[in-house]
Amino acid sequence: MHQFLSLKLNPEQDLKRELQSFCEKNTIQAGCIVSGIGSLKKAKIRLANSSEFFESVSFFEIVSLSGSLSVNGCHIHISIADKDGNIKGGHLVDDNLIYTTAEIVILKLSGQTYEREFDSITGFKELKIT
Repeated sequence: MHQFLSLKLNPEQDLKRELQSFCEKNTIQAGCIVSGIGSLKKAKIRLANSSEFFESVSFFEIVSLSGSLSVNGCHIHISIADKDGNIKGGHLVDDNLIYTTAEIVILKLSGQTYEREFDSITGFKELKIT
């Protein structure tokens, strides 16, 4: 049976590390982010098809957060907006620090397991569903 779980993060917590830790504490073998909002005081995002990062110590609103989650690894994308409404987005990595809060709803899927396997074509660990 599928299960909805909620997570609230506090100032200074690292968004990606906390999501991975939440998966481990709740033995999430397969899951997804249903909703994610909040704010950051430090952002680090890997840009599309690049080894380059957007990095900034400033205040941002999390306007979208999506991804697949598992104790075997998470793949998460984020979009953030600055005070002028400019949007940056890409692959969530470590070192995204919460400013005031993050409110996240997660769907824990039953009957599936998400794993990550190295793919020689893409050069990344890609999703394997069992």
